[in-house]
Amino acid sequence: MATVFLPTPLRRYANGQAKVQTEGGTLGEILANLDAAYPGLKERVFDENGEIKRFIQVFVNDEDVRGLQGTETPVGPRDEVSIVPAMAGGC
Repeated sequence: MATVFLPTPLRRYANGQAKVQTEGGTLGEILANLDAAYPGLKERVFDENGEIKRFIQVFVNDEDVRGLQGTETPVGPRDEVSIVPAMAGGC
């Protein structure tokens, strides 16, 4: 099972958990399984076109999936997925 790290705003949809485990062979399957287990996550990560929202970064083993294969990025049982909302602000 892959481990998924959730940012604070999404933890309320996962019973307050900072990390959860789920199965799936691709990032898309992982995120779909997460939404099935914890309804409400998908609409906060994906836009209306089914793409990862531009202000959300998703990493598989510290690599941004936008530089990989997006939701088709392969995910193995020991991989780690991190969902990170973009930070705004300045000095």
